[in-house]
Amino acid sequence: MRDKAMQRWSTYEPFYVEMGDKKVADIVITNHAKTRYLDRVEQKQSETNHIAAWLWECLKQNRMESYYHNEEDVYLIDGDLVVVAEFGELPGEMDIAGNPLHKMIVITFLGRMSETIELRDLKSYYSWLRHSRRMTLMKSTRKQK
Repeated sequence: MRDKAMQRWSTYEPFYVEMGDKKVADIVITNHAKTRYLDRVEQKQSETNHIAAWLWECLKQNRMESYYHNEEDVYLIDGDLVVVAEFGELPGEMDIAGNPLHKMIVITFLGRMSETIELRDLKSYYSWLRHSRRMTLMKSTRKQK
């Protein structure tokens, strides 16, 4: 997803977007994500390139944020659209400092929180799950003492 135009001649413009500790240089849309995008986001026929370009613009404009603070697989776009994505390193691709670049693999679009109420419950379910895991860990450490 390298940007096509540069602002000035002889200037270095990075072709990655930082998202947390990842440097996203490419976006991969799975077939499942494409069908979910057509079902839940935009009903008109869209090409994979169009979806990837739209996601790239969302990344560049910092419109994509982590849904949960501790988890790195569910993201919100514009505070409403829930996206599941994972990251993988791009082999042989590095930034100037020698850090690896990543590809974002979009697995699915869960839908909009404003339209699907269950997505709001998903957040409360995961917070309850994290809390119950934390309590289980606390109980097991008490037993060890």
